[in-house]
Amino acid sequence: MSIRLNNFEIGAENGDMTILAGPCAIEDIDILRKTADVLSKVCGELGINYVFKSSFDKANRTSINSYRGVGMEKGLEILSKIKTEFGVPIVTDVHLPDQCAPVAEVADIIQIPAFLCRQTDLLVAAAQTGRVVNIKKGQFLAPRQMKPLAKKVEESGNKRIMLTERGTTFGYNNLVVDFRSFYIMQEFGYPVVFDATHSVQMPGANGETTGGDRRFVPLLAKAAVAAGVNTLFFEIHPEPDCAPCDGPNMLKLEDARALFKKCKEIYEVVRG
Repeated sequence: MSIRLNNFEIGAENGDMTILAGPCAIEDIDILRKTADVLSKVCGELGINYVFKSSFDKANRTSINSYRGVGMEKGLEILSKIKTEFGVPIVTDVHLPDQCAPVAEVADIIQIPAFLCRQTDLLVAAAQTGRVVNIKKGQFLAPRQMKPLAKKVEESGNKRIMLTERGTTFGYNNLVVDFRSFYIMQEFGYPVVFDATHSVQMPGANGETTGGDRRFVPLLAKAAVAAGVNTLFFEIHPEPDCAPCDGPNMLKLEDARALFKKCKEIYEVVRG
């Protein structure tokens, strides 16, 4: 099942690859403008569907002092400007049921964070907006456990569903990607996304902050496309080492073109 979004389709068997990408959390509009400008042009040149991603709030933080974002009101105002200026669809997170309706006025895809993927009220509220609902697989779930979560959205009147793999807890402070999960979740009939940057996180590894290793992002992204995924998710920043959150696992903006190009080449081989 593919999903129509603006002038393209996500998950179409013979369609273009799709990328959801942008900074982890909203810091200021200049960083978002720079990222959206580069990524929208790169994707346009490569024939890749592009959706801009950034979060107004990152509620799941290691420390109470960790940076969370600019808040919903200011965040949606900034995302709305990015959407208008660059003509791109928007995906952003929600954490509470009452956030869904106002977020849906700006976002084209409402994203359910991995740690909240089983929250029934949140899934139902997101479904009722009519927007595409992207459910990120909890780090604690097997891929087959995503089917009833998708059904919560579908039985609430919304079949515009995406499922995202973002790694599974493997011991302490580590995640591992089970590539069988793509095949398993695709059998449910929804587009499947691979989140390449959160999959290299090391949750809480730095004590007060989450660690990560961006060296493995290209490896996992290319492997996922080879395994049949046609939609990728990346958190990307002009200067990840200076970012207030998720810096260690975010891709550098200057490295995006080469990786996107290689992923597209693999996608064409697999599709061909």
